[in-house]
Amino acid sequence: MIDTSTPEQCTARLADSARYRTALPRIVDELAASCRDGSGYEHLAPEPIPSREATIAIIHQARKIVFPGYFTPIRIDPSTLEYYLGHETANLHEMLSEQVILAVRHNCLRYHEACSHCEERGHEAALAVIGELPRLRRLLADDVRAALEGDPAAQSIDEVIFSYPGLFAITIYRLAHALWRRDVPLLPRMMTEYAHSKTGIDINPGARIGEYFFIDHGTGIVIGETTGIGDRVRIYQGVTLGALSLPRDAGSSCRDTKRHPTIEDDVIIYSGATILGGDTVIGARSVIGGNVWLTSSVPPDTKVLLKTPEQVHLQNRGQGPGDGRREMGDGRRN
Repeated sequence: MIDTSTPEQCTARLADSARYRTALPRIVDELAASCRDGSGYEHLAPEPIPSREATIAIIHQARKIVFPGYFTPIRIDPSTLEYYLGHETANLHEMLSEQVILAVRHNCLRYHEACSHCEERGHEAALAVIGELPRLRRLLADDVRAALEGDPAAQSIDEVIFSYPGLFAITIYRLAHALWRRDVPLLPRMMTEYAHSKTGIDINPGARIGEYFFIDHGTGIVIGETTGIGDRVRIYQGVTLGALSLPRDAGSSCRDTKRHPTIEDDVIIYSGATILGGDTVIGARSVIGGNVWLTSSVPPDTKVLLKTPEQVHLQNRGQGPGDGRREMGDGRRN
């Protein structure tokens, strides 16, 4: 449609737009006042804060090291492997130490803590975590094998590394847990929440997860902070390893208590299962069926299943073509 407005009409519309914008300064003043009166949350003080973007970059940098050749735009030749790893590891140390320093310094200044020598602590923590990368590579190799051996749909190791959301979440968790064990604030949770946003798998960095761990499909999984998971455990989509109902002041009163279950070695937990409580222990080699709800312990070598619900097949009459009948089952109870 052709605009036939006159220049005078266009000028009048522009003036109307300007009139609406004159309300913005008042709104900005109200926003600024709300930042100063304590009615909301903001970060306006001079103390530094870690960068979410830099933290995500650290994740991708670490993946380039623990899985060389998979997440780089260039081909890596065996003859240049040491050069490649040296370059990428040095970059990771710079990136990680900077963010650890910011996280530690932030807590010191914002919460008036005693000096913890943030510069030294940042470099030492980064070096210690990087020193664990050979061990993490071995752990993640076992996690890859667990996926390949536990999922008939997995066609190759390459497919698992490139495309399995469970492995992506586990990789980030293992890196974040190494930082969490060294009391690095903020960064571990920022890392695992990035994995959560990408995969739907919510693993708290404080959880303790053993070797050969496999998450199949993955969507909707929750693994709480004080969860303990043994070796060779397999869990499916929709599983919750959570806490029982907590009081309103749980953020302070329950922080140092075990609130989440313990899953021993060789356990399988099928989709939709919910296991709650810090005293709940699922014994080794047990199988927890789909949609099971558990708040008490299970001894080793136990299968916990729900009874098959009763199905009812009925006929829909008068809605189908031809004789007006559409069959749905045979009308019998199963």
